[in-house]
Amino acid sequence: MNPKIFPTNPDETATLARLHARLERSADEHRLLDVAYRTVDTPLGVLLLAASDIGLVRVAYDIEDHAAVLATLAQSVSPRILRAPARLDAAARQIDEYFAKRRTHFELPVDLRLVTGFRRNVIEHLRSIGYGQRESYASVAAAVGNPRAVRAVGTACAHNPLPVVIPCHRVVRSDGATGQYAGGARAKAALLTLEAA
Repeated sequence: MNPKIFPTNPDETATLARLHARLERSADEHRLLDVAYRTVDTPLGVLLLAASDIGLVRVAYDIEDHAAVLATLAQSVSPRILRAPARLDAAARQIDEYFAKRRTHFELPVDLRLVTGFRRNVIEHLRSIGYGQRESYASVAAAVGNPRAVRAVGTACAHNPLPVVIPCHRVVRSDGATGQYAGGARAKAALLTLEAA
């Protein structure tokens, strides 16, 4: 392994940071940046945020394997992906505000190209479930016009490309149990507790 690939002195690190910032600006200015991404630290671990030029396209927990999520985005959206935090400043700020209990609603443009059909209907409905509220999988199925599709609602929630921002964590089982969640059961319980406090 070439030791020069990973700089060890502050001057090399600063130079690489400046070069990367120049690459970000140039890619954005020349419309060569289809998906920008960054990570943010939260009480539930590191979240990956990714945005197209339309809006936020993906939020992923670290247990979802960020490298795999980026590879999927490269296949399904565009291979022109770059760590470019500036495009995601508003999203990062709003997520910080949410976890600090200073925000109850996200005001971000979203790109829902990763969900279609019935799943898209479910994801759209999730946006109407207010902060601190809960709905059952059965009530969501009824709300989107297919009362028998309770399991399909669960699957749609599990494949929500924008957890936290689009609140699939607010959908619970009819018996009150929390049910499954992309970030894990502990993360779902923590979000529900955060909003109930």
